[in-house]
Amino acid sequence: MSMMTSVPAMAIRTAATLLLGIWAGWLTMRYNMHMFQLNVYMNGEQKAWIKKNLRLQWILWFAMLLGIIRMFVPLVILDVLCWLTLIVIILVYRVMREMHQKKKLVFTARVKRMVATICVISILLMIAAYYMGGTGMAGRVGAAAGTKSYTSAFIIGGLSALSGMITFLVGAQLSMNMIANVINKPIEKGVNNHYINDAKRILAGMPDLTIIGVTGSYGKTSVKFFLQTLLQQHFSVLVTPESYNTPMGIVKTIRGQMKATHQIFVCEMGARYVGEIKEICDIVHPHHGVITSIGPQHLDTFGGIENVKSTKFELADAVPDGGMLFLNGDNEYINDYIRETGTKYDTKEKIYYFSEGSGEGYTASDISVSNLGTEFTVTAPNGETERYQMKLIGAHNVINVMGAVAVAHSFGISLHELKIPVRRLRPVKHRMEMKDNGSVTIIDDAFNSNPIGSKAAVETLALFDGMRILITPGMVELGPDEDEYNRRFGTYAAECCDRILLVGRRHTEPIKEGALSKGFDPKNLMAFDKVEDAIAYAYQIRTGEHKYILLENDLPDNY
Repeated sequence: MSMMTSVPAMAIRTAATLLLGIWAGWLTMRYNMHMFQLNVYMNGEQKAWIKKNLRLQWILWFAMLLGIIRMFVPLVILDVLCWLTLIVIILVYRVMREMHQKKKLVFTARVKRMVATICVISILLMIAAYYMGGTGMAGRVGAAAGTKSYTSAFIIGGLSALSGMITFLVGAQLSMNMIANVINKPIEKGVNNHYINDAKRILAGMPDLTIIGVTGSYGKTSVKFFLQTLLQQHFSVLVTPESYNTPMGIVKTIRGQMKATHQIFVCEMGARYVGEIKEICDIVHPHHGVITSIGPQHLDTFGGIENVKSTKFELADAVPDGGMLFLNGDNEYINDYIRETGTKYDTKEKIYYFSEGSGEGYTASDISVSNLGTEFTVTAPNGETERYQMKLIGAHNVINVMGAVAVAHSFGISLHELKIPVRRLRPVKHRMEMKDNGSVTIIDDAFNSNPIGSKAAVETLALFDGMRILITPGMVELGPDEDEYNRRFGTYAAECCDRILLVGRRHTEPIKEGALSKGFDPKNLMAFDKVEDAIAYAYQIRTGEHKYILLENDLPDNY
């Protein structure tokens, strides 16, 4: 570097880079932390997401390369290029933050610890860059030049290298959260173990509490809330709220909401990897279990349907001998697994429930479905029967209600006593939830993301008399057969819908192909970049009929 560069001039240039860098760094760190949270703090999933979305954040790769060059090439033109790059990053990530607000970043204690770690790493790297840059420049000037020149060279060299490091660190936010996650792993493990042990202590202090585990590829959240409605007439019931179905979500529920007066704890158990149901069971030790379904979901992380089956049956493994195991008799994967495992679960009391055909267990018959609700008759194993009415729409809801009825009846509540509670059942939020808005009715099924549920949803839409509009981004995490599942979904939609509005032009191409293969009018099929645009278009469609808009699945921000 030419010594004609003064210390004040270099300080001003570095200060400008620092101010822009802090702003850009915060925005990029926040965005990538948001994606990391959606990817459940799993480094492997975050890496896969980054790889899949390389083009989305290409400018951060450019910033890292530019920062490295700037550390070793102290030209004014490179400073200007750094400033322009940081300004573009600020503008881009402000827009991206507004676009990704479906589920906002939650600044949990874990996120705050990771942010603190990232800040410490960044400060240490900036100090190291300043020292190495200053030492290198001073060394080239030499001590013979005098103390004043030596000191000036050290400061100028340090500030120059610091400018490059700041730009590099902004780009490095692409992976900094994963580095912080590795560094913080012992801390997080210690914190989690403390909370887990506290939850175990609370449960151990309630020996009369009955714990019912509920798991399945789909239907588990609905069955959980249906159970709450049916059981609370006779028992004090606690259920895990919303979709709290991870180990720490369940622990949070126990520590924050469990009371000495609770008699039953209904615990929803979710999983995306083999062993995660067992991890939950090792915390709560369920007395009874409900397996609502097994199907192709999260295949990208499970690695295949066989792993899905064995993982869901980790709940059955945890139920003690003599405990009740409620099984969806309609589900072939469940039936296959019971046959494959032979006598493994004969020490449990296996109780089946059905909505199709008949079998030994609780069976539904004479199912009548309309756009006003559903009626069906339940026959218990002891021969008791009762006719039920409910406002839940769609035949696919019957199997979930049957699971809840089977559990409640097995807990001593007669089928007749369950008649009014069944009538009171309401859709779980974002699961075939009806919302009337004048001439438009929204059917919100945004949390549904599996092939069976999606097919059932469009078949239910077909029951309505009016213009039937489907809005969907399709399904994800279905492994190598994902396109085929979406293509089939398109064929079902073509037979049930008047308009199909797709969200995301590239990912929904298989749905489009499936619909067109069934002769669906291409003029009634459109693709949009955002779900808001699709909804706005649906509202603007002119028709003399009542419009029914089905929102089928809503991909999280990391998709």
